[in-house]
Amino acid sequence: MTQFVIDPPTPASLPVRGSDARFPVRRVYCVGRNYAAHTIEMGGDPDREEPFFFQKNPDDLLTDGADFPYPDKSSDVHHEIEMSVALSKGGRDISLESALDHVWGYGVALDMTRRDLQAACKKAGRPWEIGKAFDRSAPASELVAASEIGHPADGAIWLKVNGEVRQQGDLNHMIWKVPEMIAYLSGLFTLAPGDIILSGTPAGVGPVARGDELEGHVDGIGELRCRVV
Repeated sequence: MTQFVIDPPTPASLPVRGSDARFPVRRVYCVGRNYAAHTIEMGGDPDREEPFFFQKNPDDLLTDGADFPYPDKSSDVHHEIEMSVALSKGGRDISLESALDHVWGYGVALDMTRRDLQAACKKAGRPWEIGKAFDRSAPASELVAASEIGHPADGAIWLKVNGEVRQQGDLNHMIWKVPEMIAYLSGLFTLAPGDIILSGTPAGVGPVARGDELEGHVDGIGELRCRVV
């Protein structure tokens, strides 16, 4: 049995619908600007180009309906509602045709973003981690198995803030579909069981404030609720 010089941290995990067992999380990959309307609102070109990715840390996941704590060092924190994709198999250079065979299930997540710090990083040509991968920056719902719901390719995705719709779109508006994301990403990294992919956000991203109630939804998958504190 392996011995460690300090106690190892508790592995990050996500709840699973209808089960007491949890899904262990290895890495969290996020695809940027994957909806044309959001690409335009962020000043990008919606023409189909190669996707780009960034990462959050597994322990940035905020689960089980916990409150989202407004982070320090920022005064402009934005919501970004996304469908999450959980992998049960990995590999390198996964084919487009077999990509969905690697998916265990799906969930709803928020890619919370310190937009002011991200903008400063972009201007300085620096990495985005302080804007994207801060503590508890990824509120996430329970996962639901693909064996139960299949592989959603269309359906509404939306976010309400205090009951008002702020973001809305459809999964079929994604520029890069789930099989394409998996195939492309596996050419850059060796994927593995436990990897999570956040698949991009529709238009309408905007700031949150302490006291806001966030409610996210993806048709056929589920809902996510959390409060900003």
